[in-house]
Amino acid sequence: MDSYELSNLDLKIFGKWDTKVEIRDPSLKKYISLVPVYLPHSGGRHEHRRFGKARVSVVERLINELMRPGKNKGKKILAYNIVKATFELVQARTGQNPLQILVRAIENSAPREEVTRIMYGGIVYYVAVDVSPQRRVDIVLRNLVDGARASSFNNPKPIEEALADELIAAASGDSRSFAIRKKEETERIALSSR
Repeated sequence: MDSYELSNLDLKIFGKWDTKVEIRDPSLKKYISLVPVYLPHSGGRHEHRRFGKARVSVVERLINELMRPGKNKGKKILAYNIVKATFELVQARTGQNPLQILVRAIENSAPREEVTRIMYGGIVYYVAVDVSPQRRVDIVLRNLVDGARASSFNNPKPIEEALADELIAAASGDSRSFAIRKKEETERIALSSR
């Protein structure tokens, strides 16, 4: 196959879902990569480039977040299958493109303000600062996965269902979502330390 034929192929995530989704938040547009790939596995090739992870597919970043230390550490195939099953569940429950639901969840539960520590003359001050768009995406992916992991731990509910519930709740702005609660808590603390 030459490059012309490859460019005309209609690539889809997991071979099913189209990557043409709407990103409403203009600040996150550059950092939510929806580039269609055959297999979301970059092998860390982005690592040595500045802001390289902004070009990694958001689905792969979700898969990588599932491989955090713990039960599934380093098991990329397992994490891949979990995300694929989660997307199937999201499609069945909402009837929408699961990538659109993921993007809405990221937009709704990404904190805009957080607190940082500043030492000045031996005294520690907590100061509210704006969160960069790259960090907003990092935080929200971590919170989505942490919420799913916490709700499926010591529970007969599998992590696929827990992650699907978390994504749907975060996409609709429901306060039952762990990621939405963490966002509100972070912004409340930042507001009190202005």
